Amino acid sequence: MAKASARHILVDSEEKCEQLKSEIEAGADFAELARQHSTCPSGQRGGELGEFGRGQMVREFDEVVFSAEVGTVQGPVRTQFGYHLIEVTSRND
Repeated sequence: MAKASARHILVDSEEKCEQLKSEIEAGADFAELARQHSTCPSGQRGGELGEFGRGQMVREFDEVVFSAEVGTVQGPVRTQFGYHLIEVTSRND
């Protein structure tokens, strides 16, 4: 069964998500931005979600995690919880 590890930053607007993505692309630390801005409890761990299998996350999140290139920041990804930046840190298909 496919497993992945990822980290994310959850915010309440697409604009905020785009702003944070630009900061990351300019060299800002993903984990630090997660600690400062993410509304998810995982923010305190730098956005780390640990390892999970396909189907354990909401559909929109799952689709990105199991298709995106490892190590690239994806988003904004909209779910029922808000807007996410997602970075797949590892995956075994």
